[in-house]
Amino acid sequence: MKAQKILTGIVVANTFAILTIAFTKWLSWHHGLLNDLGGVFIYSDFIIVPILMGIIAAYFWRDLSLSGGKYTLFAICNATVAIVGASIFLKEGYICLIIISPLLFGFTIGGTFIGKVMFKKNKNTLNVSVISLLLIVTTLDAFTAKPYENMVSDTMTINAPSEKVWQYVVAYEPIKEKENYWLFQAGMPSPVQSTVDCFCQGGGRKCIFSNGYVFDEKMVVYKPNIDLTFDITHQPRDPEIMGHIDILRGQFLLKDNGDGTTTLTGNSWYRLYVMPTWYFDTWASSITRNVHLRVMEHIKKLSEKNV
Repeated sequence: MKAQKILTGIVVANTFAILTIAFTKWLSWHHGLLNDLGGVFIYSDFIIVPILMGIIAAYFWRDLSLSGGKYTLFAICNATVAIVGASIFLKEGYICLIIISPLLFGFTIGGTFIGKVMFKKNKNTLNVSVISLLLIVTTLDAFTAKPYENMVSDTMTINAPSEKVWQYVVAYEPIKEKENYWLFQAGMPSPVQSTVDCFCQGGGRKCIFSNGYVFDEKMVVYKPNIDLTFDITHQPRDPEIMGHIDILRGQFLLKDNGDGTTTLTGNSWYRLYVMPTWYFDTWASSITRNVHLRVMEHIKKLSEKNV
């Protein structure tokens, strides 16, 4: 009976999560907030829903006299089922699951202990009010969600003149150095090569990643030794980025320092479709920065060779 109640709590909590996320995505679609790649995951999907999952599970466990440690253990099991469900029903890649895991574990555990207190006091009116309020917040969140845009910039000094740096900024040979960013080491694709079909404004450019994925680009600004700006015209349909982020534009700026060195600045613009932005943008900025640094370190090495 005890095991049955624990399992029932987990099943009901996860069924609720699936239905709620489906409902909020439908609301987003109905109000034109879904993008053509898959949609917006709102703040509530990763904060309010896990809290409610914990509260729901705690309701079924309220008479089991569980210790705090067991509440934590079963809450972790509850969140783990949710993560597995995300991989199956939402087709999330494993890097995405790594990123969302801290939110799901943290707020599911928190919700479980909130539920433990709520149902221990047996204040039914208060309990219904709290749950109703969280559901209202979730619904309102679906109406107010919108994509978030940001730009990440990194700068590096290269001991070579700008004209030598420029040739490797536009197109560079394959990167062979080992990965040093932990997500790249974990299997996230990293940049390995860039090619162009012509050295001119309006020309096509391709950024090739380690798994063979290619970002198609168009060079919208082509000022030799000064500025290469390119728009992303097509990005891979990969589960790690589909519906989560659009890479909009990239840019390399070169500044001749007058002493035989060049300051190279890499800029990237992107649009996020996952919230809370304070959390996911931290990850997006870190990943973008490490893409920049991997490419810029390679450009530095090639430019400084035989100077």
